[in-house]
Amino acid sequence: MGWRQFGAVAVVAILAGSGPAFAQPAHPIPFDAERGVFSFADQIERSLPAVVRVTTLNRAGSGTATPREIAGGSGVIIDAAAGIVITNQHVVDGGNTFRVDLTDGRSFDAELLGADDATDVAVLRIAATGLSQVEIADSERLRTGDLVFAVGHPLGLDQTLTMGVISGLGRSGIGDAIEDYIQTDAAVNSGNSGGPLLDSAGRLVGINTAILSGSGGNDGLAFAVPSRILMVVVHQLRETGQVSRGRIGVTMGSLTAERARLLGAPIIRGAVVEDVAPGSPADQAGLRRNDVIVRIAGRTVEGSGSVTSTVGLAQPGTSLDVRFLRDGVEQQTMVVVEATAPVAVQVAASGDTGQAFGAGFRSMRPTDRPVDGVSSGALITYVEPGSVAAASGLLAGDVVVRANTSDIATADHLVMEIRDNPDGVQLTVVRGSERLPISLRPS
Repeated sequence: MGWRQFGAVAVVAILAGSGPAFAQPAHPIPFDAERGVFSFADQIERSLPAVVRVTTLNRAGSGTATPREIAGGSGVIIDAAAGIVITNQHVVDGGNTFRVDLTDGRSFDAELLGADDATDVAVLRIAATGLSQVEIADSERLRTGDLVFAVGHPLGLDQTLTMGVISGLGRSGIGDAIEDYIQTDAAVNSGNSGGPLLDSAGRLVGINTAILSGSGGNDGLAFAVPSRILMVVVHQLRETGQVSRGRIGVTMGSLTAERARLLGAPIIRGAVVEDVAPGSPADQAGLRRNDVIVRIAGRTVEGSGSVTSTVGLAQPGTSLDVRFLRDGVEQQTMVVVEATAPVAVQVAASGDTGQAFGAGFRSMRPTDRPVDGVSSGALITYVEPGSVAAASGLLAGDVVVRANTSDIATADHLVMEIRDNPDGVQLTVVRGSERLPISLRPS
């Protein structure tokens, strides 16, 4: 008996509960007795009509020219009565005309209600009848090892279904956004973006947004925005067309085994406080550099993304319970979330520090290590996730040496240049051995 045949017999025996060692499972794997196969088709098929193809076009000039297709992806209908379709922000980015194609062959022009770059979520609306919508599940109840299905239109193909498992939760470090991703090994490729990630009951638990690949294709590492984040963002985009985001004034990094040893932390999961903005809510709550946050708002912190997503989506004025380790001892504090004001500039009494566009900065000091020989300028100390500065590519550790046409020697110089140019500034920053142009402009 070959191993393939033996494996099939063994699986059937286990599922049937034969023998004294096995108990009949309360919820066995779905079995289609008529065809004699195991199948999740009944659970998944009811959600498939809600999965759509999204095409983004750009119509130049007066509108008489033929629109040019610039991007394509997938989406999913979450409100059939209102014609609400959700997809990724990067699918609709740069477009002014949008088309949604349904599985029944119908095609509709779509209106963009709003998009959020920090979470990579966009909301479209179509005027159509006879739509289907997907049921939404709570992503907080997901566990590593759960079976999931990715649906979309990859690589120009018609609607395609792939299967995998939840490989990890609370993933961050994929970009500079608000991240708390679901990781799955379900095959996801170009064109899957914005399509749903379904659980084995056919319910939406997230939308596929990114792959981590060494080959440019699927390498078994796909990431989805969880429904917990998704629905908060969608609600705000439907109501106002934009997202009101909270902040507490910290820069975070994920705890690693090596960092845990250095900090004397008895765990290897958590978020390390890298910097605290003076006068910020985190500063007022007593948080310090090298504190390790292990729980926030009752949620276990897997990495920095757990903190940034919880804070970023909290309404200003919300008090969050924070549990953290300092020198290996657990402590507790309450942090009050404040609204992000990325364009406002606040200068400390000494004139040595400032903040603007969601970034904090201070003058270079004699004790600072020169960056590529540069020992003066404005050192970026933190960048708020989801801010204008983060979206522009500014990073903590960058040194601003020029703003527009003015040389920058101190933080005060940068403050004055930003105040004189409220519509934005063109920076030159030193990063390692490179000098990079970065444009900071209000969104």
